[in-house]
Parts: sequence; structure tokens; C-alpha cells
Amino acid sequence: MAATATASAGPRYAPPDPTLPKPWKGLVDGKTGYLYFWNPVTNVTQYERPTNVDSVQKSSSMPISSSVQVQQSSEGRRGYSPEKENDRYGRGSNAVSTLELGSRNNQNARGGSVQSYNTPNGTASSVIGGSSSRGHGAAGSNLSGDAYRRQHEITVTGAEVPPPFTSFESTGFPPEILREVQNAGFSAPTPIQAQSWPIALQSRDIVAIAKTGSGKTLGYLMPGFVHLKRTRNDPQMGPTVLVLSPTRELATQIQDEANKFGKSSRISCTCLYGGAPKGPQLREIERGVDIVVATPGRLNDILEMRKISLQQVSYLVLDEADRMLDMGFEPQIRKIVKEVPTRRQTLMYTATWPREVRKIAADLLVNPVQVNIGNCDELVANKSITQFVELVAPMEKHRRLEQILRSQEPGSKIIIFCSTKKMCDQLARNLSRQFGAAAIHGDKSQADRDYVLSQFRNGRSPVLVATDVAARGLDIKDIRVVINYDFPTGVEDYVHRIGRTGRAGATGVAHTFFGDQDSKYASDLIKVLEGANQRVPPEIRDMASRGGGMGRPRRWAPSSGGRDMGRGGRSDSGYGGRGGRGMSTSSGWHERSGGRGYDHESRDRGRSRSRSPDRFDKAGGRGNSPVRSFHEAMMKRGRSPPSQQRGPPHNNDNSYSNSQQDWGRSGYANEEEGMIPAHEDGMTPSNDH
Repeated sequence: MAATATASAGPRYAPPDPTLPKPWKGLVDGKTGYLYFWNPVTNVTQYERPTNVDSVQKSSSMPISSSVQVQQSSEGRRGYSPEKENDRYGRGSNAVSTLELGSRNNQNARGGSVQSYNTPNGTASSVIGGSSSRGHGAAGSNLSGDAYRRQHEITVTGAEVPPPFTSFESTGFPPEILREVQNAGFSAPTPIQAQSWPIALQSRDIVAIAKTGSGKTLGYLMPGFVHLKRTRNDPQMGPTVLVLSPTRELATQIQDEANKFGKSSRISCTCLYGGAPKGPQLREIERGVDIVVATPGRLNDILEMRKISLQQVSYLVLDEADRMLDMGFEPQIRKIVKEVPTRRQTLMYTATWPREVRKIAADLLVNPVQVNIGNCDELVANKSITQFVELVAPMEKHRRLEQILRSQEPGSKIIIFCSTKKMCDQLARNLSRQFGAAAIHGDKSQADRDYVLSQFRNGRSPVLVATDVAARGLDIKDIRVVINYDFPTGVEDYVHRIGRTGRAGATGVAHTFFGDQDSKYASDLIKVLEGANQRVPPEIRDMASRGGGMGRPRRWAPSSGGRDMGRGGRSDSGYGGRGGRGMSTSSGWHERSGGRGYDHESRDRGRSRSRSPDRFDKAGGRGNSPVRSFHEAMMKRGRSPPSQQRGPPHNNDNSYSNSQQDWGRSGYANEEEGMIPAHEDGMTPSNDH
């Protein structure tokens, strides 16, 4: 009996219609009664009545990038037929058809296809391909949909993409949800919200590529609220909306937004993340929830315990998908998706569009619409953030940091990023008394992290020292300044770090300390700075043009060679020595600032010689031996070298103490020139061959 009820809820063939162009067939959704159309050749389903076979076939392929085209999902869209769909999606009375979720009626209009869909407070419609719009982009704004996209640098890829909503009144969202939005002080949707909302309300898959701080959280939560009102599933049977996020900080912030804007609609939300006891989280699941926001690791743990069912999930969101893949969550994501019904709507939000993200999008999404805010091919920083990049030696970082902190207004929220947990704790201790700093990183317990974030939000600890664990997890809108005490391990992380400020239309400032060890990122950093119309220090351009660093910090000059304590970068045909400058074939040796460099000829000649420090030349005599030179120098001074000293010196023998002071300074350059030790690991030049 149950099987019969389930089968009847699936799609069935509509009565034959001779006016339909071949090979299109009419289908009726058994649960909603809506008529839609299926092309068995291209496996395309749509509500719009087909009129032209050629145009429809062209729309069957929707590229989500220049290198990847997603026509069908590997999750099982191939080989579609209505009978197979009955077997595949009719898993129980709670199986929800996407056709119902996107309950909308379509009809043709001359000059463009009119799409209308039912919303809880009325019917919104739009003209695709026409010049007029009702309830969409042109409503509440003097800009047309295309003009709005050009103004906000929005590009879309897909078939029949609806124009953006340019005002909240044009969205058709329920009054109680709009009331929460107005109470929050928002005047108009952000670009990512304006374009993704009409697509999501049509129950279509989305790939949205936008920088952090663009309002993407509400971009998928608001349509999720409408989706919940349409489905009306039993929360105790499992969630209907599932949001995956990379970090527990981001997960808790998504939960806060869901509770804030869904409270009046009585939408329940829980958050599952590691580092906290499972007991309270499991009890919330047992009570029943509409939305689950989770990190992949903790959700997998609870799935293995069989304490949660995802069989009702019909709205799946992957937030910051690129970050989750960077953190190695791809196996967990794929395992979770296998527990979710294939009949679902999937939305993927990402700040970058690398190959790994394109691949997982091709596997998990079906005919998605791609929405790009800005240029997705290049890494672009928020132009509302003023970026300052300074060349700072390691020993001067702390002094310069305190100068920046003193120059800020009292109470300004500031985030300082460090590369190590040890440095994070050390800076927080040094700055806590004077500036009220607190530290947060992965080794902190969840209780400590929650306490520190609470202190930071309410202003009791206005300076937060953090590692990259918080780079994409924090969403605090009134952060004034970001300071990169240590440059990150990639320019992508740099963009996400500074993206903590300048959010929700506000302006911000980012200070970055750049050193010789960061020279390999100089070229990419220049592209980011130029893309955001920021000033590029000339020293950074010099480092990028050389392709290598220099021997000592703050000794910036053209044609420099090696990295600190390493072999130098190549300059023309020469290489820099340890801490030295390279050699140009056109200009000869440059002024020395470290160890001697060598070119190809001297390098090959050196390899053919013995490595013994006391070597002879071809004539059989003693050559320029560093050991012999050292002995001769000591004999000229009238004292023996250390190897010939016998026993401790006499108290009245000042020659030993004087020579010891000379030897102690042998590893240093001229201090009057402001130089630092040439070898920071304690090795003297005589030990570094």
C-alpha cells in the first residue's frame, strides 16, 4: 500500500499533445499536478513549453567554467526516464520532488519567456529575454537587469537565468522574513543576494563565486526559509536544509544568522562541530530541527553513530567549498552527499574557482547556474580595503606593530594574524596589558575560543591575535584593521585574511609585514594590489623582477641574490651565494652585502677542486688556503691561534680576551650601518663553507 502511494507521487506522462515539437514529451508531477516537459534526447526538463528545438538543444549544456562543462551529474542523472525516477526518488512518503519545491507555472510570451512561480505571499514573475520585468530586477530600481549586472560586475552562465532582485520588495519573500531584514537595517540586497535569490527560488543548482563579506550567508538562507515553508517536513524525521562549512566559527555564525532571521517563522536550527560535547548536539537533533549547520568531520561522526537521518534533506549548501577542500574535507563531503537524496537542490559558494572546486562541482551539481561577482579568473581583493605593505625586518616587527596599534582610535577592533600558534600566544601576552589583546588558534579549547570571541565582539578585548584557523571563520562586521604580522603561505590566504575588514559595504585597512622570506609571493601580491587599485611599493617590484630575495633583511637593492641562509636566486647567468648578491654578465660583480656569489664558470671550477680547506694550487705550492691565512694573521699579531693555546690564559694576559672579543664579532657586519647578524642560527662564517 505504501509502495503504491509512493509510486503515484512520481511523475507520469501527460496526455499526448500534437503541438509539442519532437522529441519533447509532457509530464505531470504526481504530487503537485504541475505540467512540465522532458526532452529524452538531451535529458532536459523544464516548465517552459518548448517552441524551438534548436534553442532548447543549445541550452542543454551549461558551462560552469571555460574548462569544465556540466551537462549531467555523475550522481545519476544519465539515463533518465519517468519510470526510473519513480523507483529512484519514491523512497518513502517524505521524498520531496524538486518539481514541487520549485512550484511554478510557465508560459510563453512574445519577445521572451515569462516565468512565474508561486511564493507564500503571492506570485512573482519575470520576463526572460524581454525588456520588461515584474517582481524582479527592474522593480524598485531604475536599472534594468542587464544594467544592474554591469554596474556590479555580475556575470552569469546558464540557460534562461532570471534577472536579479534589486530590492527586497521584489523578492516575494514572506512578510515576517522581510520584517526581520528591515529590522536589521538592510536597505537593498547585495549583488550576490540579488542574483542568487531568483535562481534559488526556481529550485535550480547554483555555483556562486564571490569574495568574502559579500552577504552570501543570507544569499542561501533566505531561499532556504522559503524552501522550508514549501516542503513542511516533520523536523523530528531529520533536517530539510543542510549547510556544510569548513570551521566551527563560521558554522556558529551561520547558525546565529539563521536564528536571527528565521525566528519569526519558527524555523529551528542546530550546529554540529568538533571540539564540543556531542551530548547537547544529539539532544537537539532528537527534538527535531529544520536546519543543520555542520562541519564535515563532526557530521560524519554523528552519521556513523546513526543518530541523524539526512533522507529529508532536499536543500544542500556547501559554504566556502574551496576552503573545505584545502582543509582536506573532500572525502567527508562525498560521504555525506551519499546520505542525501539525489533529488535535491544544491548550492555551492566559494571565493576561488580552482580545478579541485570545479571537479567537485561537476560531480555534485546538476545543470547549475554559475554566478560570478567580479573576475573569477583572478584573485581580487575587496577594493574598499586600503592595503599597506611594508618591508620590515624580523627584529623590527614588534616595534612597528605597536606603532600601528597606538595610531588607531581607542576601542577599534583589530585582528593580527600570525603563522604559528607559539607566536600567536607570545604576541597576545606582550600586548595584553597595554592593548587588551587575546589569542585564538586551533589548540585552544572550544570554551576558550568562545570566550575570546565573546570578549572581542563586545569590545573588552579589542585586539585579537589569530592564526589562519580564524581567517575565513570570523564574520564580525565592525573590524576596523587587519594586520598580517607574518605573511601567509599563499596570496589566496592573504586575500581572505584582509577580507575580515571592509565587510557589508564598510571600509577597512590592512597592514602587511613583508620580508625576504616572502619574496616568492611578490609577483602574486603585486597582481592583487594592482587589481584593487592599491599602491605597490617599489621594493616589492624589485623583488618580483629579480625572482629571489636577499641575504639580509632591509638591504633591498637591484640584482640581489640568495635567500636568507640559502642559495640565492638567479640573476642573468649568475647565482647569489649564501646571503650574497648575484652577478650580472653585463655589469660584473655588484657591491657585496653577504657571502660571495659565483657564476657558472667559478661554480664548475670549484666542483673540480678538493673540498679540503688546506689545498694546493696547480704549481704544487700552497694556494689561498683559509686555514693558512688564519694562522698567518694570528702569527702577525704575535699570538697563537686557539688550536695552539695550552690551558687557560693568565689573569694578566689581555691579548686572549681582546682576541676573543674580535672573534665574537666575526659573524657580524658593521653595526654602525644598522646591520644584523649575518647568520641567525649562531654559525660563524668560518663554519659556513
